[in-house]
Amino acid sequence: MVFEKVKKIIAKELNLKEEDIQLESRLAEDLGADSLDAVELIMAIEEEFDLQVSDEAAQNIRKVGDIVQFLENN
Repeated sequence: MVFEKVKKIIAKELNLKEEDIQLESRLAEDLGADSLDAVELIMAIEEEFDLQVSDEAAQNIRKVGDIVQFLENN
């Protein structure tokens, strides 16, 4: 499941527990990701799923669910 993989990546990159990460969690406000964390997170997702995330798409990612939706649509 995409969400499970995304959760593992976010937990690793942001040093969080997987159970603290929900689909509706906001990356900055709820999970404490700053702009550098966001870039590293996108890079980790690109590597794991072997795809490119455009700058435009990355700017529209605010919640964990946004990442999952992007991956399911691409």
